[in-house]
Amino acid sequence: MPITKRVEPTLLTDQVYATIHAAILSGDLPAGSRLTVRELAEQVGTSAMPVREAIRRLEESGMVEREPHKGAVVKALTLQELVHVYDIRKLLEVEAARLGAQGISAEDCDRMQDEYDLMLAAIREHRVPDLLDHDEALLTILYRASGNPLLVRMVQNLWQQCRPYKLVGAQGTLDTAGDDSLWRYQQELIAAARSQDPAAAASVNNASLVDATERIRALLAAQGRQS
Repeated sequence: MPITKRVEPTLLTDQVYATIHAAILSGDLPAGSRLTVRELAEQVGTSAMPVREAIRRLEESGMVEREPHKGAVVKALTLQELVHVYDIRKLLEVEAARLGAQGISAEDCDRMQDEYDLMLAAIREHRVPDLLDHDEALLTILYRASGNPLLVRMVQNLWQQCRPYKLVGAQGTLDTAGDDSLWRYQQELIAAARSQDPAAAASVNNASLVDATERIRALLAAQGRQS
């Protein structure tokens, strides 16, 4: 019996997913943006089917949600939800840094330094999405040295969920004179990795995430005062 149902090429769906995913991470599709199948299909130059599948996958990853009368929208976390996300990040990333620093190679430390240098260039040029990309690449190198790929995937998923906030937060930090929090912790983390000092690496990550969480809590408190 001949097969009559047309199957959409997986590669095309992957490409559409990657395009929309990148637009969300870069801020081109900010939190709250509606994802209309017809409009996206026109923009990426495909039929509706791979766009629908890409949106479904983005929903599964937690980056997109369904809202009444709107359909699919880029998920926006509340400040309270962000506090919860950062609490979980602290649990996972402190351990990932500790494990990674135990067995990281000198070559991987050099790769961390390369990402750090690229991150500094992005900071100087105020390229916020790029500085976040290089920051996460630097951390990924360390975390992969833990030998636990599931831990790395869980952390990366949390990064994606809070990416809209990270874009706004990083821009605000760049605009604040004398704030070195965008690069100081990473510099200390590379030093801990080179020394293969798990306690120091864990301590640096803990301090970095506590700092970020306190900033969110301050915004949450300010929001409460205004209401």
